[in-house]
Amino acid sequence: MERILSDIPTPCSSPFDRLRGIVRRWQLNIRTRRHLARLDPRLLADAGISPSERLAELGKPFWR
Repeated sequence: MERILSDIPTPCSSPFDRLRGIVRRWQLNIRTRRHLARLDPRLLADAGISPSERLAELGKPFWR
């Protein structure tokens, strides 16, 4: 999926900043998996995603 480097907490981040980054990551996971669920087989093939990879990703909880 996506890698968002801005969500990686720095050592001097406050606990609130780290929590906010975690929640934003969870929201991104939810949003991208919703988009993945809507893709038709042709678009999945164009993206190089197999049906089994799609199911594995959709089966993950939002925090992973």
